Amino acid sequence: MFLALRELKHGKFRFLMIGIITVLIAWLVFILSGLGNGLSTLNAAAIKNVNAEYVTFEEGSRASMSRSMLTESKVAELAKQLNVKAAAPMGTQMGTVLRQQTGEKEEKIDITILGVNPGTFLEPSTIEGNQLEKDKFQEVIVNDTLKDKGFKIGDTLILEGSLEKMEIVGFVENQTYNHLPVIFTTLDKWRTIRFAAPGSDNGVEAPVNGIMLQGENIDAEELNKAFPNTETVTRAAAVKGMPGYTEENGTITMMLAFLLAISAFVLAVFFYVLTLQKSNQFGIMKAMGASNSFLGKAIVSQVFLLALTSILVGILLTYGTALIFPKGMPFLLDTKLVIIYAIVLLVISVLSSLLSVRKITKIDPLQAIGRVE
Repeated sequence: MFLALRELKHGKFRFLMIGIITVLIAWLVFILSGLGNGLSTLNAAAIKNVNAEYVTFEEGSRASMSRSMLTESKVAELAKQLNVKAAAPMGTQMGTVLRQQTGEKEEKIDITILGVNPGTFLEPSTIEGNQLEKDKFQEVIVNDTLKDKGFKIGDTLILEGSLEKMEIVGFVENQTYNHLPVIFTTLDKWRTIRFAAPGSDNGVEAPVNGIMLQGENIDAEELNKAFPNTETVTRAAAVKGMPGYTEENGTITMMLAFLLAISAFVLAVFFYVLTLQKSNQFGIMKAMGASNSFLGKAIVSQVFLLALTSILVGILLTYGTALIFPKGMPFLLDTKLVIIYAIVLLVISVLSSLLSVRKITKIDPLQAIGRVE
């Protein structure tokens, strides 16, 4: 460690340049991580935030709400199964709403309508206003991002392409679905919207898209056997089944993988070049009795200290950058993910130094002394 610190102090400018590059790489990794996490949260927050462990879909729907249709009568039957603490139905529908005309041209807003039974664990708590009531079909609670569009409690929403109207009675937070703000309504109101066309319910009595199940030790295979034409999966699988979710996260993950690979290559090349430039010094030190392990530890310690400092600076820059990002940008830093990527970067940096260590072990002291001018 002593030799590593002396080297870093002696070659300040050289190591500063390497440090800046490492900082930029770490900064980019954390930014991409935040963007990826933000996008996935924006896509599926309404499902991720549900206090449920499993979801029952129609068989063959590939764990997708949009492709599934079940009868609500299965809810009571599922709730009686082993390890199932509670069951609640849900319906989804995309749409476009605008505020009832007030004399000004209103902006159309794309939204997702989620139908739930008021009072169940699927209904989120409001941060402002009232909760849903079973006998008040016109009332809805909406994600607070609609506040930025000028909506407020008491406003009447008109669903484009229909005569349906809804009154905002409360706001919730962190409720988005398919990157759109969520409007929560009663299941009865959702059905009048979703199945407005005669016969669109395919003859299913009281249709729903999925049934959420609470219970940690639920046997999904047993439920599938007990309930034909159904498919019970974990909540994580239900999230992955959302259209575009897997592809979107796969793209971000691939970008991060390439970035980490590039960072490993860049750091390895930098330190290998530095090692080549100091071959004669290392040879003299070996001739004086320095062991390969001593010199190898010095190189690894240099890389470790430089990488650790650069990663910490990158983390600070990332959190600082997050403060100036626009409010609407899907950026969310997860402390757990930041720590994981920091460790990965540190490990990659240390491993990249092994190429230089290998070079040191092959330096011949006599040849190195002969090259000294």
